[in-house]
Amino acid sequence: MTGKATPKRHVLADAREAADACALRILGLLNEALSGRETATLAISGGHTPKPMFEKMADQPFEWKRTHLFWVDERCVPPGDPESNYKLAMDYLISRARIPERNLHRIVGEIAPEEAAAWYTQEIRAFFGLAAEEMPAFDIVQCGMGPDGHTASLFPGDPMIHDRKGIAAARFAPQFQQWRVTLLPGPLLAARSRLYLVTGADKKDMLRTVFGGPVEGDRYPAQVIGHSAEWFIDTAADPGV
Repeated sequence: MTGKATPKRHVLADAREAADACALRILGLLNEALSGRETATLAISGGHTPKPMFEKMADQPFEWKRTHLFWVDERCVPPGDPESNYKLAMDYLISRARIPERNLHRIVGEIAPEEAAAWYTQEIRAFFGLAAEEMPAFDIVQCGMGPDGHTASLFPGDPMIHDRKGIAAARFAPQFQQWRVTLLPGPLLAARSRLYLVTGADKKDMLRTVFGGPVEGDRYPAQVIGHSAEWFIDTAADPGV
């Protein structure tokens, strides 16, 4: 990214309304994709913020059997672990919406991190039929942002924020003492649409920096991935810049 981020912002009254608006936008974009193709692709994030978004998506009439689900990142834990992003999606979206198992492309968090990253890379390459160094074009990637400006599992100071050739990598998050597997900037930036759901007063100062501060991608990865994205935020997180 060169130059200041110029994202499109939707400011909603509270976290629930922001999640609902993001959910409906995702489904609208998926329907647009499915109007011209047999299948669509969506990569989702984890943490606590997307839970109401998943619930809203599951409650809406939608032809999920034509959408393939991927993950932006995953903690290196088994799929039934409370920390698992896969488990969050399974509990609040996949099981409720009855998304077919054949449409799920999870990150295998229960194996060695580097092996999981290589496996996920190969899974994506095979699904999209990619040539060497070609990037997948997800229809939508849905991201979040931490109070420190991290996005996906790309944390401040991570040199991988400059990587444009890799698809996925294992990264160690020292503040959580945890290994994770994450999509890299190449596929995140190649997505047809990037949507951010960010809520809570603890994100306000960082959003002020991401939206209005000088571009410092090494310090604030969300500035790199979040430019030209649509952001759904609540009034508590809105920096007003």
